[in-house]
Amino acid sequence: MAAGMLMVAMTSCDDMFSPAIENIKDEHTMENEANYADQILGSAYILMPYSSSPYNDVATDDAVSNDLSNTWLTMAGGAWTSQTGVSNDNWRDRIASIQFINIFLQNLDKVTFSTTEKLNKMFQDRLRGEALGLRALNMYFLLQNYGGKSASGELLGVHIFTDPYDATVDMNLPRNTFRECLDQLISDANEAVDLLPNTYVNLSSNNQVPQKYIAIGADVADYNRVFGANTHIRMCGRVAAAIRAQAALLAASPAFEESGMTWAQAADYSAIVLDQIGGVAGLCPTGHLWYTAEQVGNASNTEDHAEIIWRERAGTSCSLEEDNFPPSLYGKGRVNPTQNLVDAFPALNGYPISDSRSNYNANDPYSNRDPRLNYYIVTNGSTMGISGNVINSSVHTPENANDKDGLNTENGTSTRTGYYMRKLMRNDVNPNSANKVEKDHYTKRIRFTELFLAYAEAANEAWGPTGKGSHGYSAYEVIKAIRQRAGIGTENGDAYLEEAKGSAETMRTLIRNERRLELCFENLRFWDLRRWKADLNEAARGMRIEGNTYQTFEVEKRNFAPYMIYGPIPYNDVLKFSNIEQNAGW
Repeated sequence: MAAGMLMVAMTSCDDMFSPAIENIKDEHTMENEANYADQILGSAYILMPYSSSPYNDVATDDAVSNDLSNTWLTMAGGAWTSQTGVSNDNWRDRIASIQFINIFLQNLDKVTFSTTEKLNKMFQDRLRGEALGLRALNMYFLLQNYGGKSASGELLGVHIFTDPYDATVDMNLPRNTFRECLDQLISDANEAVDLLPNTYVNLSSNNQVPQKYIAIGADVADYNRVFGANTHIRMCGRVAAAIRAQAALLAASPAFEESGMTWAQAADYSAIVLDQIGGVAGLCPTGHLWYTAEQVGNASNTEDHAEIIWRERAGTSCSLEEDNFPPSLYGKGRVNPTQNLVDAFPALNGYPISDSRSNYNANDPYSNRDPRLNYYIVTNGSTMGISGNVINSSVHTPENANDKDGLNTENGTSTRTGYYMRKLMRNDVNPNSANKVEKDHYTKRIRFTELFLAYAEAANEAWGPTGKGSHGYSAYEVIKAIRQRAGIGTENGDAYLEEAKGSAETMRTLIRNERRLELCFENLRFWDLRRWKADLNEAARGMRIEGNTYQTFEVEKRNFAPYMIYGPIPYNDVLKFSNIEQNAGW
């Protein structure tokens, strides 16, 4: 399929690339128009699978949606098939993105980006690295969504295409094995890491320019023109390494362990990224609040918050708040955290609330708790919108509350669980159409805390809670730093963590819980539960408050069959191509 044919289907836009591709052009236009060549690669950026909204958390035990037509909600209720759900769009977009990348790579050497030979070489290196990193990214999401076991028990991946295809290419091919796909991903990521700078920053002297470019006559001005801060937001070496680490964690996990990826290898891949910031010492002190007004501020598009590995370009809006603020604050309250998630936050002393040593009070359930509970979730009586005095209001969630925010009070906009989401949103905006205040937002793609938790998970499985492999820090030390940052266990030496470090099994439970808390509403838990082969059917619960009485209740059942730890290959493709074997059960 030619690039021009694919572009007809594109409906989104990306402000990193201009002008837009005209659909009357084809891939041969690249040879004479360098900007058009960059636009071909830009199409792969446009199709990246990231979202600012916590769309799939509502199909887990962490959240529900008050939009009863939500696709993920209906999937969680038992309506997920190979013909329905969300898998078809992702399959199409990943394959289309790889096609754009392969067209770009096939023609890259024919494109003149600069008439100066040294600059042309540098541009080709950078863009080749970007393309390979993006191809690794697409393979990661394909494996996460569609990797699975056939009826015979073989662990399969997807098709591997490293050349563009057209009408003459036989597409009726068996799926490659999961391991073959993983090897291709790692190969692409490795080459991207070699070609790209770790991050895009302006160098200050010729001594900092890589020797391979000094050897062809480049100086610091040349280097900054190609690899400088003006290229920020695009694929860089650190991002490619982070994607490789994400894929390694997936492959080492119980659902995919037959891939042959070891936990030690997965830990090593994460450590490569973490060592660049000094390991545990580099954990950002405000990393758990990266989304807040105080941390985002007026987001620069040439530098990142210390927590962020990769993000999208900042844009001014309040759409996330319009969707998720409580109705009294002019929002639709779409994502409702569950009691299940609220219960996962420990007491301030670090003990789970199920442990008597936590001093948890069921009649005052939100006091003496992990501070992240208040940072991430709006509970009854919470104040919403403190900063800047744009909005300053207490939210009341009892079922008989005399305002819009009460449990099931406002049809379609009030909470179904007794909670509203606070995380991801800024507290200095106003969604009121009569007095709208918008601020800078950006979509986080990958952040360092995710990689720290990936390392902790893999290191604990490989070497136990306090083992370090060849690195300077252990799973225990990572989790200790994350919990200290959150402000829990500070007055008792985090006695629960000290107990947990004596058992890999107990530490595993703790690491998974910390991952759940730190990364909630970031579209990770849906896939975490599957790669762990964990319980997918824990019913979503809420909290009903009547006076001083707190009573949990079931909000929504989950109905996932055991085979749904692996997603389906879209039915139409299996129907169309006889050699594509569906994952078992679908």
